[in-house]
Amino acid sequence: MHYALNFRTFFYSHYFSLGLRFAAGLVGVTLITLQFADMAVAMTVCIGALCTALMDMPSPLRHKFNEMSASVLLCSAVTLLISLCAPFHWLLMAMLVVVSFGACMMVVYGKKSMPLQLATLFIMTMSMEHDMTARESFIHTGLFTLGAVAYLAYAMGISWLLRHRIKQQVLAEALFELAAYIDIKADFYDTRYNLTEQFNKLIRHQSLLADRQQASRDLILRSHQNEKDAIVVQVHVCMLDLYELILSTHTDYAQLRAHLVDSPVLKTLHDLAYKAARDIESVAYDVTRKKASYAEISYEPELEAIEAELAAIQQRIDDGKPQQEALAVLRAQRNKIRAIIKMIGELHQASQKIYDTTPFWADADMGPFLSQQKYELRMILSHLRWDSPIFRFSLRVAMAISAGLVVGAWLPYAAHSYWIVLTIVIILKPSFSMTKQRRRDRIVGTVIGCVLTALIIKFLNYPAFILGALILSTVAMPTFVYLRYRYAAVAVSVMILLQMYLIAPGNENLIMERLVDTIVGAAVATAFSFVLANWEYQTLPRLVRQVLDVNLSYMQASFDLLQGKSKDDFAYRIERKRLMDSLAALSSALVRMLDEPSSKQRAVEDINLFIVQNYLLVAHVAALRAILRRHTKELPVGPVHAMLEQSHDQVVQILEHALDPDRADIEPLMTPMAPDANAVPWSGWPLVQRRIRLLQADAVKIITHREAILRDVS
Repeated sequence: MHYALNFRTFFYSHYFSLGLRFAAGLVGVTLITLQFADMAVAMTVCIGALCTALMDMPSPLRHKFNEMSASVLLCSAVTLLISLCAPFHWLLMAMLVVVSFGACMMVVYGKKSMPLQLATLFIMTMSMEHDMTARESFIHTGLFTLGAVAYLAYAMGISWLLRHRIKQQVLAEALFELAAYIDIKADFYDTRYNLTEQFNKLIRHQSLLADRQQASRDLILRSHQNEKDAIVVQVHVCMLDLYELILSTHTDYAQLRAHLVDSPVLKTLHDLAYKAARDIESVAYDVTRKKASYAEISYEPELEAIEAELAAIQQRIDDGKPQQEALAVLRAQRNKIRAIIKMIGELHQASQKIYDTTPFWADADMGPFLSQQKYELRMILSHLRWDSPIFRFSLRVAMAISAGLVVGAWLPYAAHSYWIVLTIVIILKPSFSMTKQRRRDRIVGTVIGCVLTALIIKFLNYPAFILGALILSTVAMPTFVYLRYRYAAVAVSVMILLQMYLIAPGNENLIMERLVDTIVGAAVATAFSFVLANWEYQTLPRLVRQVLDVNLSYMQASFDLLQGKSKDDFAYRIERKRLMDSLAALSSALVRMLDEPSSKQRAVEDINLFIVQNYLLVAHVAALRAILRRHTKELPVGPVHAMLEQSHDQVVQILEHALDPDRADIEPLMTPMAPDANAVPWSGWPLVQRRIRLLQADAVKIITHREAILRDVS
């Protein structure tokens, strides 16, 4: 279950805070307006505030101001344009299509632009029903802009006052997702779970974790000028270091299961991972409550059980039983787990006090770690081509809205075409997968919302109760819109239907008409989801090449760090982030493709294995780094660096071959030419050799899966 759906943590999450902030601003603006004007004026001002509120998300203050200001200007312009065109039916229809197309083209600016697109289309649909003179249109737009500016000022003021609190909440969310990631890894030790399915689940969660970590970076690493900010920065950096250690715990789980299937140590390893996840959750929970975190979980019973099992395996080896490999793997896992436990302890300490230095970001440019906000017209112009998925999406929405208007005009009752159009706008998304999910949630949520509203009007029709239901639904809508859209659909249906009932209480068919309009809009959106569709398999070649490009850069930075050529790990951290982001993008595309018709699915198994192999390269590098750190004092620098140099050349050659399949065949995979394990008196030598062999072997497998993907896609 998502942490924010847990009653214990829900009220501390930024989702709930967003809902309260949203509702307080909306209700406050409306009530203040009612002191000076009638309900019609108050509703216009309220809709202006609502459109701006859609952009009220956790974001750096400068970015938030830019995003919300763009919403104020764009939505005000659309309000005026549509209001002026409303008296002329043919011109209104043309403008609706043009505005829909332009709003959807804004998707080129990424996920942050999606709420802006929705706000633009929302106010377009709200304005299309008004029949005003030119003077009334300007007055209406002025009132709308007044509400929008009022909410902008309110949101910026609240965000400035709560800027540190928002950082804490976003950081805590990243920590909760990291704990969920460890829970998935814990089940690798449970023989009831299929290893392949677990790996698939792990890779899927990787995409979500990368998104949450990026949100944390964007807020925390941009500014850290006071003592409170210093603590969240410390916790954030410690979290990233802990994440790398968790990556390094990947091992040969099949071998562990085969050799230790009858041993209780597998359950012990599972319990250790489970405890580590709960320990991280305790840090996250304390961060949300603005408290220092202290360790309360003891790992000693499990660690002692592992030591006992290691001694038992060693005894069996002494008795002549062949379990040397199992001993090496279990011992390596023991060492990594101890390192993770130590790092979790440092995570607790990071929340308790401010340290003198934080070398990770000292005098460094944080730009490569942060999301960049660029809204340039040339980005839209560059996508005005037939093969652009965004251009095709924009055409698809414009055509669907045109069809929705036509269907609305044919309905036998006094239909509100704007509700049909609004349903189309909400459901129809750039990908078929998103459209499918949003359609299901919208229909189910609307049905439940209509039923709840009917019950309230029939049995609980008291002003105080209706007002309470309105406020509750206003809080719930933004709270769940990014968490569980189905709940948000229920809330928004109740909120709008009750508002319409208060404005026009005599309409007995209000709820049924809205339900029919929703079903009609959903049917139109579904039909047009197949028109000019952009199927996920069409983007696979680009995403695969992007992963290989970034992985090559990551390997260069990794081996420079492992060989001591870099003075710090700054470049390595940048490339690791870029690789994880590219893998998350490919993984997300795979998940979306699985929701598409089976005839549009390509190379599913090979894509999954390709992601896994690239993920394993990161895990092997993290493991090598952990080994070299653990043996710093006894490290034989010369032989190790020679082996790393040769393995670096070979891995780079493999990845370059994967990028350019026309190159000559790579040399046969060889064990690095380095001194024999027995010739180097260092206990870590076999571990390093084994990891490098695994690294090379998994790099070679990348080529096979890459070729299979491109073959199936073509």
